[in-house]
Formats: sequence, structure tokens, C-alpha cells
Amino acid sequence: MKKIVGLILLVALLAAGCTTGGDQATPTPTPTAVPTTGETPAATETPVPSYTDLPPSEAKDLIDTTPDLVIIDVSPHYDAGHLPGAVHYYLGDGSLDAAIPTLDKEGIYLVYCHVDSVAIAGAQKLVDAGFINVYRLEGNYGAWVDAGYPVET
Repeated sequence: MKKIVGLILLVALLAAGCTTGGDQATPTPTPTAVPTTGETPAATETPVPSYTDLPPSEAKDLIDTTPDLVIIDVSPHYDAGHLPGAVHYYLGDGSLDAAIPTLDKEGIYLVYCHVDSVAIAGAQKLVDAGFINVYRLEGNYGAWVDAGYPVET
């Protein structure tokens, strides 16, 4: 009996040792939208769906490698310049809200604006509506231009 209890304790200790942080490989980043408060969610909580922020270089790669990608400009400045192929669903006039029911929830979307708050709100609207592949251009239109990537007017 002592051998069985000892074996169970040994297995439990080994299993616990495999779940600590330590020098393990870094996991794939989880999508982020809103900074966390530092609290760890309970194990029974369902993860909150969110979008993924992409720096301009990764957004460019996504555009170049994803033929069905829908690029959404949620800014009021679309006519002044936008990413090539972008559609204009201005957040402020309700255009994005009107477009959401017509979009494929399983499609892939890249959202940007000229300011973070509007881009974040636009990306989050898609997520809240049940879209599962939503990305946001980090630094928005300005970062895209600063990186030297093409624009359309």
C-alpha cells in the first residue's frame, strides 16, 4: 500500500513540476484588446473573445498572404488616404454597424483607423458580433505610412 501511495505522490509531483512557468517555450500570444487588471481568471471562466493587434510588418504579411482578407477603414479620413483595397465603414456614422450583418463571421478582417480608440472600438464591435478572425493594425494608418507601405487615395 505504501508503494502505491508513494507512486501516486511521485506522479503528482512530476505533473505539478510540468505546469510551472520556468524556462518553458513562450506560447503563441493571445489576442488582446483591453489591458488586463492583473487578475488571473478562474479556471471555470470562458475566455473573452478578442482581436489580435498586428504591427505594420505583420499586417503587410497578412495582406500579402490572405487573398480573402477584408481590410476595414473605420476612420472619417478614408478619402485622404487608405490601405490598398480597404473598404470604408466609418464607425462614427454607423456604417460599420450597418455592414456587420452582411459580413461573413468566419472571414478574416483587418481593422484600422487614424486613432487607437476608434480602431479598437471597430475591431471590438466585430468580435462582439461573433467574428472570430479579427486583427487590428497597431499604430493605425500613421504606422503603416511610416513603415513605407503603399496607400491609395
